[in-house]
Parts: sequence; C-alpha cells; structure tokens
Amino acid sequence: MKEVRGESKKGQVTVFVIIALLIIVFGVLIYIFYPGLNSTVTGIEENPKLYLQDCVEDVLSENVETISSQGGSMEPDSSFIYNGVPIEYLCYSSDPYAPCTPQRALLVIHIEEEIKTSTKDKVSSCFDQMAVDYRGKGYDVNLNKGDFDVTLAPNKIILTSATRFEITKDSVQKYESFDVILDNNLFELASLARTIIIWEKNEGTADPFYIMNWYPGRFDIKKVSPDGGKTAIWTIEDLNTEDTFRFASSETEWPLGIEG
Repeated sequence: MKEVRGESKKGQVTVFVIIALLIIVFGVLIYIFYPGLNSTVTGIEENPKLYLQDCVEDVLSENVETISSQGGSMEPDSSFIYNGVPIEYLCYSSDPYAPCTPQRALLVIHIEEEIKTSTKDKVSSCFDQMAVDYRGKGYDVNLNKGDFDVTLAPNKIILTSATRFEITKDSVQKYESFDVILDNNLFELASLARTIIIWEKNEGTADPFYIMNWYPGRFDIKKVSPDGGKTAIWTIEDLNTEDTFRFASSETEWPLGIEG
C-alpha cells in the first residue's frame, strides 16, 4: 500500500514538472515570435513616446502645481505673500475705493505659455538623453528637435512636440511628433477664476457661496482676507480631481453709507 502511494506522489511530481516545462517553452515561443509583446516586456526602450512621457511628466506636474498655486505664473509680477507663497493679483487696484482691474485678459493662454517656458529645458534634455540611451542600445539615431506647444483642455494638459525622431536597428522607426499628457483640470479652474475676476471688477467683491451654487457638488471655493479685507485670496478646488487654483484679488472698500 505504501509503494502505491509513493508511486502516486512520483506521478504527480512528474505531471507538475511537465506542466512547468510547457509553460516555459510557451513563454519563450511568444517572446520570439511576437516582437510587439517583446517590446512591452523589455520596457520603454522600444517606445520613444512612452520614454518622453515618463521623462517629462514629473517636472511638468511640479511646474503645473507651482503655477496653479501662484495665480498662473511661475514668477508673479504683482503678488500678495500668503503663507510664504507669492500669489499673483489677477484683479488689482491701488485705490481701495475703486474696483479692481483684471491683470490677465487671456489667462488660459498666459498659463499655457508659463508651463511651456518652465518646461522647455526639461523637454530638450529628455530628447537628448533619449538619443544617448538609444545609441547605447545599438540603434542608429536621427534627432531633429522642433518646437512644442502646451494646451489646456478639459481634464487634460497636453504638451505636443514637433520633434522628429528616427531610430534604426533591424528596421527603421520614424516618429513625427510627441505628446505628453497630464491629467489635470486647470483649464476649467482658470476659466472659473476668470468669471470671478469679472465679478470682482464689476461688483467690487464676489460671493464664493453664490458661485458654488452654480456648480452644485462640482467645485469648492474658498475666499479669505488675510490683510483685513483689502485683498482676497481665492482657492478653487475641483472636487472630482482635487486639482486646485489659487489667486489674489483687490477688494473694494465701500465708503460708509455705500454698499457694493
């Protein structure tokens, strides 16, 4: 009886060994005969577009976060220091009894340019490093750098480069353009900031609770006055994405007996 059980265990081990060998052979065959899958397995070296996305994304995200927290600029021209951070005035008046004047007529376009300017060195260095890395892998590389643009779109920030990149090893691969995409809703946040600025200009002050009622459950809008009512610091948060945008605005001080 013991011998029968022993033979049964040996048979089970043999079956497991055969199955393991079949799995290994099957994996090797897939690796050899399906080069597309091979590229995925070996990582980003076979995908220049993914290489650029990975190389640029962190710096792009950091710059967007800084710009969003400072009123749309990396180095604000006219700002209020709040918790140690310079926050740009998007509506400003030196006369406390006069409505503020909007400072950025084309806020979204300005932000796009700020992101582009702050990211251009990283984009250029990533292309240079990509060429070096591919040559190190045995590729012939032809790199022709082009300009790039940044576009704010709903829920996306898109960096589009006209750079041409050609690599040759067993075959020629040509890339005429590159996109780096960041999930961020800065477009809608900046657009809503623009609406608040117009209200501040026309009425002297705006009510965050009234504005939130336009978008129930969509945005959280906070307004604080750290200098006794002369300046309003606005913070807009997208409740779906947790992206935020912050800016400063001059508040109108109405004379006694006059209400805004």
